[in-house]
Amino acid sequence: MALTKIDEHTALVVIDLQKGIVAMPTKPYSTADVVERTTRIARAFRETGLPVVLVNVNGMAPGRTDARRFNATFPTDWAEIIPELKEYADHFVTKQRPGAFLGTGLDEYLRENNVTQIVLTGVSSSNGVESTARSAYDLGYNVTIVADAISDRDADTHQHSVEKIFPRLSEVTTTDEILKFLTTGK
Repeated sequence: MALTKIDEHTALVVIDLQKGIVAMPTKPYSTADVVERTTRIARAFRETGLPVVLVNVNGMAPGRTDARRFNATFPTDWAEIIPELKEYADHFVTKQRPGAFLGTGLDEYLRENNVTQIVLTGVSSSNGVESTARSAYDLGYNVTIVADAISDRDADTHQHSVEKIFPRLSEVTTTDEILKFLTTGK
């Protein structure tokens, strides 16, 4: 894991830290750990004048899959962004797919703000975070994943994303390292 730099125009993009999802168990880090680390990072982004984008999911892609699909009715506040992060938000995105770019206007918002790099945190490593990282990479953004500020429902799946997928799409770092870069520039 090695972060080389933070671009002058970098945005924090937080994936699916919403009431219904943070209530689910995750591994290897609890959602409480992911929220705490993401909140520290969001505060640092705010203090340095860099934008924070909070993403929630309120639907799913329509295609058939082998995986069991949820047919449950969710509580009305299921998709609400957790209160700990709302105060740091510059922009909100609601998605209907795993990734935060398709059909949301996120790319337009980032380009209007001259963003060249995104830093990703949130849940889940192998779904929302990975899908967003893939799209960001395809769109030409420099992507940084904060490996200890993401988690998944399955520890092996998380580890696979961090060790095998993310190094091909991004720089992988830690909360401490990203905070150091934000405060010292190196």
